[in-house]
Amino acid sequence: MDALTELFAQAQQGLFESLVQPLAVALGLSNLLEMAYEGTGWLLVGWLQIAVMLVLIGPLERLWPAAPVREPAAVRVDVLYTLLHRLGLFKLFMFFTFDALFEQGLGALRALGLPTWHLDQLWPGVTDQALVSFVLYLLVFDFVNYGVHRAQHQSERWWALHALHHAQRDMSMWTDNRNHLLDSVLTSLVFSAVAALIGVGPGQFVALIALGQLSESFQHANLRCSFGRWGERLWVSPRFHRRHHSVGVGHETQLPGRTVLGGCNFGVLLPWWDMLFGTADFTPGYAATGVRDQIEQGRDYGRGFWAQQWRGLQRLGQALRGRA
Repeated sequence: MDALTELFAQAQQGLFESLVQPLAVALGLSNLLEMAYEGTGWLLVGWLQIAVMLVLIGPLERLWPAAPVREPAAVRVDVLYTLLHRLGLFKLFMFFTFDALFEQGLGALRALGLPTWHLDQLWPGVTDQALVSFVLYLLVFDFVNYGVHRAQHQSERWWALHALHHAQRDMSMWTDNRNHLLDSVLTSLVFSAVAALIGVGPGQFVALIALGQLSESFQHANLRCSFGRWGERLWVSPRFHRRHHSVGVGHETQLPGRTVLGGCNFGVLLPWWDMLFGTADFTPGYAATGVRDQIEQGRDYGRGFWAQQWRGLQRLGQALRGRA
């Protein structure tokens, strides 16, 4: 673990000194070099992730697709979402909009006595080892992610935004980042707060997000892939997550006499939380994906990036007025 961290740090430093720093100085942005160095890390991670997607996941999709691609143009829009998030552009947006407010809010809470609970100090000599602390942070992040994901499906207002993610009928490795920007802002603030509260270091935060994103790209892949009876219960597979995106299954719960928002398979990396809280569905198969009103009522979720963002705001406005 330490060797990998050192190797990444060297690559980040080399990219920063050879490309990013000279560019920032030439543009008169020397006052932002600290932020530029952090951004270099995210850029490097994004390049690595996209390389793995193109070299490994993409060929698997072509060999064993779960379903034929109906609308290639829709997949190309998802590529734009991925590049926006994985190459640091969304991080840049957050820096210039919400980061200062977040730091001020966190500072105010610190002044009121809110402590940082250093999770890696839970068992000195054991939990402060890099690999052990990484696993602990991953468990906490994934549990929080499960809760956030359930909230996205059970709140009419949050679902108005999150529905964009589910409206992709041609799921692929590019679909993970297909989210409304406001939805991404909310989840980003949640995980930044969790990281600050449990003492996650900057390097481990990047590693946690990178591992999660790459795994989620694989889970969303148009891939006929199951991990088997036991493997499905250890890590979220493409088949398990496709069930979450299935029409009328992944975003609905059947109650006596009515259907409500809900669904199944909310786990992001680990299916354990679904198994623990009764939301796991291991039904075999690779059903069609999408949102029921999109298919049965022809609801328009937008075709291009900006149209999708605008439609999401319209749905949110309707939800706020009590008309989903």
